[in-house]
Amino acid sequence: MMSVANPYQPPRAKVEDVRGGSGAYQAVRIWSAKGRVSRLQYLGYLMGGYLLVILGAAVVGAIAAAAGLGKSASALGAIVAIPYMVLSILLSIQRAHDMDWSGWTSLLTLIPFVAFVWIFKAGTPGDNRFGAPPPPNTTKVKILALLMPVIAIIGILAAIALPAYQGYALRAKAAQAPLQQPAPAP
Repeated sequence: MMSVANPYQPPRAKVEDVRGGSGAYQAVRIWSAKGRVSRLQYLGYLMGGYLLVILGAAVVGAIAAAAGLGKSASALGAIVAIPYMVLSILLSIQRAHDMDWSGWTSLLTLIPFVAFVWIFKAGTPGDNRFGAPPPPNTTKVKILALLMPVIAIIGILAAIALPAYQGYALRAKAAQAPLQQPAPAP
């Protein structure tokens, strides 16, 4: 009697994923120049760091004002921004790695409008010479990344609205000035 293999049995051979590569993800290491980050992770982590810098600068400024060091508050606030600059450099290097470019190409982000490549160019699908792809985006990363255009739109609207309001306030004061002057005596 011969044994017949079940034709509906799943294959026993190792099957690669469609993406290619090992099928595994590498962990995101924020404070490292090694590894890869996706576009959304790049934007999300930069935005999270930016919000922390704003919070840290506000706390340092409040402490400096309470201590009577008002003139040195801006210097202390700049010290708070140093870790953010290091973070942005490291994330730019990891983003370049995701596009399968050398980390040295992150210097191109200093050129205006060239930095948009880091936002709009897709990363290499699957493994590349810098390792496995980054993990899928979490909800926190998506929310942080979506805050960036919201804050940009608010900034643009404020840049338009504040000068318009100041002009309106000056015109209103100028219009009220003749009404407040006493009438000349006959």
